[in-house]
Amino acid sequence: MKIRTLTKTALLTAAALILGYIDSLIPLVPSVPGIKLGLSNLVLLYAVFYMRPVETVILMLLKVGLSSLLFGNAVGALYALAGGVLSTAAMLLLHRIPRVSVIPVSTVGGILHIVGQCAVGCLLISWRPVLFYAPWLLISGTATGLLLGIAARAAFLGIERYERRRGE
Repeated sequence: MKIRTLTKTALLTAAALILGYIDSLIPLVPSVPGIKLGLSNLVLLYAVFYMRPVETVILMLLKVGLSSLLFGNAVGALYALAGGVLSTAAMLLLHRIPRVSVIPVSTVGGILHIVGQCAVGCLLISWRPVLFYAPWLLISGTATGLLLGIAARAAFLGIERYERRRGE
């Protein structure tokens, strides 16, 4: 890995950790635990669209590993890893389809993140409580994925304008 890529990955990892910490301070639905905005996924969306797939996967693994180490626990790491792997793989595959924008990529990522977490829940707990809880999580994953996609689209337009000006 080149020094420039290593530095960029380190900065993006730090940004993801900071956004993840801020996210943990914002209770979306206080009565339903586990529902978050997923602000750190903005960094992963950037990686999906502007970095190579291997760099994106490394960033996701660093984000999950360091977040779990700093702010979570081993069980939470399993949930985060399952959701992260499934959503990142889906986003990378969906991004390869021509003319698919960041909004559907982010929305599918949000949904599949929940699916991955529910799969771990079925393995660790039981399918019955997960089946009861899953609809609420899927609704929130869809909504937050959509919102983050809209935010990322606005940010990407700004990045592209900046790069066009800089290249002139």
